[in-house]
Amino acid sequence: MAYLEKYNSWLNNEYFDEDIRKELESIRDDEKEIEDRFHKDLTFGTAGLRGKIGAGTNRMNRYTVSLATQGLADTIISRGKEAMDKGVAIAYDVRHLSKEFSEIAARVLAANGIKVYLFKDIRPTPLLSYTIRRLNTISGIVVTASHNPKDYNGYKVYWEEGSQILDDIAEEILNNINNIDDFSQIKLIDMEEGLNKGLIHYIGKEIDDEYVERVKKLAINENIDKDIKIIYTPLNGTGNKLVRRVLKERGFTNVLVVPEQENPDPDFTTVGYPNPEDVKAFDYAKRYGKENNADILIATDPDCDRVACMVKDHKGEYVFLNGNQTGALLVNYILSSRHRKNTIPENGAIVKSIVTGDLSRAIADHYNITTIETLTGFKHICGKANEFDKTKEHTFIFGYEESIGYVYDTIVRDKDGVISSMLIAEMAAYYKKENRTLLEKLEELYKQYGYYFEKLISIVLEGIEGSQRIGRIMDSFRENPITKIEDIKLIKIIDYLKDETGNPKSNVLKYFFDDGSWYAVRPSGTEPKIKIYIYSKGGNRVSSENKIKNIEKATMDRIKTIK
Repeated sequence: MAYLEKYNSWLNNEYFDEDIRKELESIRDDEKEIEDRFHKDLTFGTAGLRGKIGAGTNRMNRYTVSLATQGLADTIISRGKEAMDKGVAIAYDVRHLSKEFSEIAARVLAANGIKVYLFKDIRPTPLLSYTIRRLNTISGIVVTASHNPKDYNGYKVYWEEGSQILDDIAEEILNNINNIDDFSQIKLIDMEEGLNKGLIHYIGKEIDDEYVERVKKLAINENIDKDIKIIYTPLNGTGNKLVRRVLKERGFTNVLVVPEQENPDPDFTTVGYPNPEDVKAFDYAKRYGKENNADILIATDPDCDRVACMVKDHKGEYVFLNGNQTGALLVNYILSSRHRKNTIPENGAIVKSIVTGDLSRAIADHYNITTIETLTGFKHICGKANEFDKTKEHTFIFGYEESIGYVYDTIVRDKDGVISSMLIAEMAAYYKKENRTLLEKLEELYKQYGYYFEKLISIVLEGIEGSQRIGRIMDSFRENPITKIEDIKLIKIIDYLKDETGNPKSNVLKYFFDDGSWYAVRPSGTEPKIKIYIYSKGGNRVSSENKIKNIEKATMDRIKTIK
């Protein structure tokens, strides 16, 4: 059906509520907007759904959420009564319509005879992962768009291990969605009926309490400076209560919260783009840090699965640590501390994504720990933890990716901003006790292992034209690779669409040079972007920085020619 036909079918169908039809009426004369909303269905991928909130098949709304949930329900029903009785845990974040979408998901599942465990209020995404494992549910849903701008929302699906679904389950759900011919086929009951029938249960605070206790047990060192001054911002998201609680119960006495960003705000008024990977998200925290002479600043994204930090230097300025730097510092802190305590498992492994830097690998090699690479996304990183549960081939110690996601241990099978905030605070406090900052420790690592530098370039290309241009850029790099950049030569290419590494196929290209430098190109899986990851290795800071500049110039010169 063409997009105009789909538009008219929604506009004139009384099944859709009045607000939806009024919204569609308001764009009647804007064909480009109609096309964007209806030229395709919002894609159900391995992360579930994510898109702008609004009316249309290519938008997040109660109908697209109910459709996805019916697909999930049919997938669970096909596994029998035991799976239906195990049920589904549901959490949601601070965004517009998150609570409504979570309740719609609960109502669809309950109407299909599937038990539901629903949080009454906002919760961090990693707590959902913990809850799935704790309650032994078959699946889980978290309604969140993570760090996307305010006009987005999303819907992530997890499976019984507590990690996000992989391709096999995603394809099954998608097939079931595609078998639904009409929205009226979706089952739905009222919340009150679901509660009265014992199909919907609210999750009590005991889950929070258990999770906090488990997180605190992941602490590594007690001989630290707990008076370290920390500024924390949840960026108006879900991290506020649990991050602060864990830090307080760990004994940190000087934690201050950015007041303007403490409470939920679905419009993210003070930050706009609530992604702590972007240093601009720290504007309020930096100001508050200077006013209070803080040692470090910590920020979590709205669903509190990602975390970033800034560290005060000797001039009193705050320096941002990117995901590779923080990840390498954490790997070193965990492994060096456990080495001293003789608690490193013989078959231990750290797991990182294919577009994450190699400083951590050099550190892990030093401690005889295996480094394993997966495709981007914690569904793959924590998928390794699930695999190790069965094969016993390795013990999962730590997983991370350059986009500021980290997880320590296996109580949670997703990136966890609560655990990571505690570890970053502890690590900074440990080195403060030794009269060193994280910046000074990082420089020590560079001197010991080499100057591993990095740069991420994200190019936003929205709409149909943008998607097509991203395709042309990938084709150009795939068909005509850059073989020489200044004095470094290309020695190896990995095309992950050809499944050369044992990983699932993915549209990622990675180019390796003879000096240890490399770069990768991939379209984002969740946003209208193409990303270029540039990594250099040098014997000193200047050499490594120059290599980054040279690779950036060569790749961007190529991209500019592709219209």
